[in-house]
Amino acid sequence: MKKIFLSIVLCFSMLLFFDNASAQRDWRNTDKDRNVAAEIDSITKGGYTLIWINKDPDFNQDIKKRLIDTYFITYPQLAKDFNRATLKSVTFVIDPEYKGVAATSGGVIRYNPEWFVKNPSDIDVVTHEVMHVIQSYPHRAGPGWLTEGVADYVRFKYGVANEETNWSLTEFNEKQSYENSYRITARFLHWVVTHHDKKFVKKLDHALREGKYDEDFWVKRTGSTVDQLWEEYSKNPII
Repeated sequence: MKKIFLSIVLCFSMLLFFDNASAQRDWRNTDKDRNVAAEIDSITKGGYTLIWINKDPDFNQDIKKRLIDTYFITYPQLAKDFNRATLKSVTFVIDPEYKGVAATSGGVIRYNPEWFVKNPSDIDVVTHEVMHVIQSYPHRAGPGWLTEGVADYVRFKYGVANEETNWSLTEFNEKQSYENSYRITARFLHWVVTHHDKKFVKKLDHALREGKYDEDFWVKRTGSTVDQLWEEYSKNPII
């Protein structure tokens, strides 16, 4: 009777073992499937790290290389010139579910892979977006048109392939406003740098990040209000 009881216990124990082992294998397979669905990589150079997450199995590998190279060319230089306390690690996510061009939140930048299918040379999207990481302006530090204008100014100055993709600052016309953001604002900022203060954008970026920007900033740095500068710019927009 004892032998029969021991045999039953042994069989039951073996069933539990194989059942647990099977469950463990299933969990590992599921986890493996998740990893296969997204290509994940981590590259570190010169003290900076890029975490690469690609959710598009058809994403062009040449474009991948150029995006990564652009990060390691521009981000360390922008950190040196604008914000040495910036993040040392940034994450790129190639996300087919994202329908814009690119968007930055904290240290994570999402890219629409379809954009690069249509615009394979537009790798300086990276330069614009990593500047947003560098900026890290606190909430309500300044108007949104300045945030995007500074980022496009930086793309203009630090971009590695703007000419290749025919990207340039928007030519001035009388219908514009300095609040139009992006390339229009960037061109105006470049004009201010050229005609008034060579370090204007760096000072502006610092003031925004420190929460010290207000409309008087323009007067303190140039002697004129932003509206007066725009009027002067509109009369002679040569850069």
